Amino acid sequence: MKSAVAITSKIHLNLNLRRNHLYSPLSRSIFLGKAKPVFQSPPLIRTHSSNPNPNPIMASSSKPEQARAPPALPLPTPPVAKFKVGLCQLSVTADKERNIAHARRAIEEAAEKGAKLILLPEIWNSPYSHDSFPVYAEDIDAGGDASPSTAMLSEVARLLKITIVGGSIPERSGDRLYNTCCVFGSDGKLIAKHRKIHLFDIDIPGKITFIESKSLTAGETPTIVDTDVGRIGIGICYDIRFQELAMIYGARGAHLICYPGAFNMTTGPLHWELLQRARATDNQVLPHSPFVFF
Repeated sequence: MKSAVAITSKIHLNLNLRRNHLYSPLSRSIFLGKAKPVFQSPPLIRTHSSNPNPNPIMASSSKPEQARAPPALPLPTPPVAKFKVGLCQLSVTADKERNIAHARRAIEEAAEKGAKLILLPEIWNSPYSHDSFPVYAEDIDAGGDASPSTAMLSEVARLLKITIVGGSIPERSGDRLYNTCCVFGSDGKLIAKHRKIHLFDIDIPGKITFIESKSLTAGETPTIVDTDVGRIGIGICYDIRFQELAMIYGARGAHLICYPGAFNMTTGPLHWELLQRARATDNQVLPHSPFVFF
């Protein structure tokens, strides 16, 4: 079984990020609804009229444009100024134990090359199919034998003293299945768990049809986590399509965003190339800050 481990050049974290981002209605609905980020946002700015007896019906006393700009959060100083990132490409088989062993070898190879942050791809322990998801799914919260894939990630992160963004695996929680990314710190502890928010339902006649929502449940929570290499925002594959998620991470002080993916080859090349340029050049989304698109 072949694998490809790419080590990026050392990432230099720029601390001059602007914090005055404008939020779309979708972003505000994420903050004000049940989907809340790991780092809770301070209340959005509320404006008040100078009139001691303001009339709520009068448009002149309302300044909605100010409510769209959340208060700034201080950008945390990253623990390290530069580091190497290892991106592990894996060929998935129907043998789950083999997939886990293969992923471990790829992580070890990346660590030997000096990587301090290592990423795996989306659904790396299972074939990507509706039939496979319930068979290969693991109870991540139970851990141990109930989740051999994350047990491996935890152990190797602890032994090698590295941070791992563990791609994603099918997660079973009650009677639901999720596409879930686990992040492990250098002490081997699970420090974040992101469930894919935007499921990819596609039907191109004669080319490709895959409706993720037939078997998977969408996550509801943006995920941003502090690690040994800095503050990281997590997305999975199609999550990259939605600018609001990246804007939330930018406003919450993320140093970089990781999007593990397993995109199809029909829409994938144009989709990913275009969105990488959009996210990297949009001044409202982490200006001058690195992204990891994988």
